[in-house]
Amino acid sequence: MRMTWAIMIWKSKRHDHESEYDMEINYNAPKHIYFIGIGGISMSGLATIMLKAGFKVSGSDPTESELTRSLEREGAVIYYDQTTHHIEDDVDLVVYTAAIKKENPEYIYMNEKGFENMSRAEFLGLLMKNYKTPIAVSGTHGKTTTTSMLSEILLEADTDPTLSVGGVLESIGTNTRAGGDDYFLFEACEYTDSFLHFFPKISIILNVEEDHLDYFKDIDAIRCSFNRFAKINPETGLLVINGEIPAIEKVLDGVKCPIITYGSSDEYDVYADNITFDDNAHPTYTYHDKRSGESFDVTLAVTGIHNVYNSLAAIAVARYLDIKPETIEAALKKCSGSKRRFEHRGSFNGVEVIDDYAHHPTEIKATLEAAGKIKHKDLWCVFQPHTYTRTKAFLHEFAEALSAADHVVLAPVYPAREKDIYGCNSQNLYEEIQKTGTDCYYLKTFEDILSHLYKNCINGDLLITLGAGDVVKIADKLTSK
Repeated sequence: MRMTWAIMIWKSKRHDHESEYDMEINYNAPKHIYFIGIGGISMSGLATIMLKAGFKVSGSDPTESELTRSLEREGAVIYYDQTTHHIEDDVDLVVYTAAIKKENPEYIYMNEKGFENMSRAEFLGLLMKNYKTPIAVSGTHGKTTTTSMLSEILLEADTDPTLSVGGVLESIGTNTRAGGDDYFLFEACEYTDSFLHFFPKISIILNVEEDHLDYFKDIDAIRCSFNRFAKINPETGLLVINGEIPAIEKVLDGVKCPIITYGSSDEYDVYADNITFDDNAHPTYTYHDKRSGESFDVTLAVTGIHNVYNSLAAIAVARYLDIKPETIEAALKKCSGSKRRFEHRGSFNGVEVIDDYAHHPTEIKATLEAAGKIKHKDLWCVFQPHTYTRTKAFLHEFAEALSAADHVVLAPVYPAREKDIYGCNSQNLYEEIQKTGTDCYYLKTFEDILSHLYKNCINGDLLITLGAGDVVKIADKLTSK
């Protein structure tokens, strides 16, 4: 095997940890890294950090985007096809995204030629070892918004953090910031157990619910995965966790680090009360820490009751890091979240248009509840289901969540990594929504959806596009005129 700068010393699962490599990424000896799938939101962020550290970066992606163009401006060499001749002999390490299939020509080539290689999650885990305090934000949903909140707090406190967010953070205009070596804040996704490769010292667990059932067998398997993640924290670290997670004892079993719980009452270490909303559904509330007796008021620039609880987690970490309440308040008051998280896109014909990444029933319920607090006539929801397996697993739950809208327009399923072989698609969801009595339409092209909206939405209505696929194109088209 071709061994370069990173040398494998052993393969084992140390302390229930999935990382197989004892390696280091030495910022003082930059090398050449090749990224297969460099245009992804996380992969592009890692590439940015490497470029800022002085590494030579190249990679491939099938699609040119603003993320890839930004990387090229920073010095990366990117190929918009995936053929074997792009991985040059001087490449020291190949990093590949989980979306890459084993039949991918570059994946086959790197193995045949013996290039040192690892997955995105393994690489991100190794990267954490270069920072004094790696901070991981995990949970079935809410990761990007919570990471955005804590990012703004760390920036406001002038801590010079390194950031890796799952969406574009408005204040920095991108999803990544290469900062100092004290704090590295990142999202930790449970899909394929990828977060078990990480080395956090502080972790947040926002929620533990059924999702990614194409990988996990059931909710017990998901709880087991989060439990293994929680136990990665060192005894000198910290776990901040939503105390209202069902069967939380299964998630916390064997965790040895200090734990801070948060929730909706003084049953928990940290909680919120006196919650009110303005006309745009932005909450104001009083933050309480019953351990210290500390209380202070917080106003958020994001919408919905769910974001009150997301912010509790961010504040709990910030106070643990001894960031002052007035700094936290100032940061959260201006933190508008990230792109595609209840993002106002504009208007057409007097109809306000919001776009949101929600693709799980719990997320949809929270988003539509927040929308209901905004003054409007009828609430329209354009929903693009994400993956056939998720649509099938939550068919009834999707229908119930979407019934909070006055009118629902369904787009075809965004397949992502899947094929239509599961016997469940948007037609089935349409039939399930009809059972709730909600006005619903299933239209098979974006053009048909746009035509329907132009004809039927009226001045004063509120329209939300929902989904983790490309449904945002509809919002953009509606508001571009």
